[in-house]
Amino acid sequence: MSEASVLFERENQVGVIRLNRPKVLNSLNAEMVDLLYRQLQEWKSDPAIAVVCISGEGTKGLCAGGDMRSLYDLRDSSVLDLARDFFSTEYQMDLLIHQYPKPVVVNMDGIVMGGGVGLSVGATHRIVTEKTKWAMPEMNIGFFPDVGASYFLNQMPGAVGRYLALTSGIIKAADVMYAGAADYYMASDDWDKLKADITSTDWKTKEIEDEMNRLLKRYCQPIDIQSSNLATTQEKINQHFSHETMEEIIASLQSDAAHDEWAKETLTTLLTKSLTSLKVTLRQLQEGEKKSLVECFKMEFILGMNFMSLPDFYEGVRAVLVDKDRSPNWDPSRFEDISEEDILAFFKWDKDDNLLTKFNAFA
Repeated sequence: MSEASVLFERENQVGVIRLNRPKVLNSLNAEMVDLLYRQLQEWKSDPAIAVVCISGEGTKGLCAGGDMRSLYDLRDSSVLDLARDFFSTEYQMDLLIHQYPKPVVVNMDGIVMGGGVGLSVGATHRIVTEKTKWAMPEMNIGFFPDVGASYFLNQMPGAVGRYLALTSGIIKAADVMYAGAADYYMASDDWDKLKADITSTDWKTKEIEDEMNRLLKRYCQPIDIQSSNLATTQEKINQHFSHETMEEIIASLQSDAAHDEWAKETLTTLLTKSLTSLKVTLRQLQEGEKKSLVECFKMEFILGMNFMSLPDFYEGVRAVLVDKDRSPNWDPSRFEDISEEDILAFFKWDKDDNLLTKFNAFA
């Protein structure tokens, strides 16, 4: 008998959630997001639950993202049905965490990417460690940064959100805290001790926020975020990634590449991505600047459904997750072959109005 993909436990007044697919880095599939969403809904209104703790089983990390291979496998049959169910439930789950009325403590140890970021970024107490590797890696597979990225990437300093989205850059603890996607730094080995203290606390007799801060102060350590890589390259990031078109961003990097190794490496990285994904993602972030969190998730649901018809998405999954040759053949291969109409088409969806209205409950 196979073990559950998500483990739920009640320990005193604490709801404990452990993602339990360590062999695939706890990647989220449709079953997992459904289980998570239902349990979070139940605990939300349960007076016996005061705090929720989320972590990942295994030694590699919290969560490497969504199980995009399952969408690839259904590309010629029922991919839209799976995508509709998966994206709508995952995004509602992420929204729920953003608006949760109780403390949500997330252990962001190890790999925290894509869907793992969606699980953690809206939590009230987000803990990174010396092992944290954080990224929105969707550009590597011809997709777009979802799980609320249209909103939270725009909350980051300057053009950092654009930079992380378009390059799929992997960052560590100090950078994650500098970017505003985590709150505390703690040694990886201290999580079990912190969780034991949380679960043994009598929350009925404590002022929850004060007591949680006291516990975190016991285990968490200061970290110099101003010396992080993002902080030290903030000026360059703003210089190159504040432009309003991909062509301008590329040209800006090209102008400095001959004498700036950072610009050269960043340019090389961008030119390995799907040009369609780059253009759509830049527009997505521009649109997200004007939208609420709920509106961003609605937009991302539409984008997700439309990406299911993009050949680059399946080519990217093939290259990264199936054949693993890391040599995608993107089409088109020139920015000038992607029209404004092509980009706008990704933001239009005249089906599934009933699913889009579900997000209104969070407004």
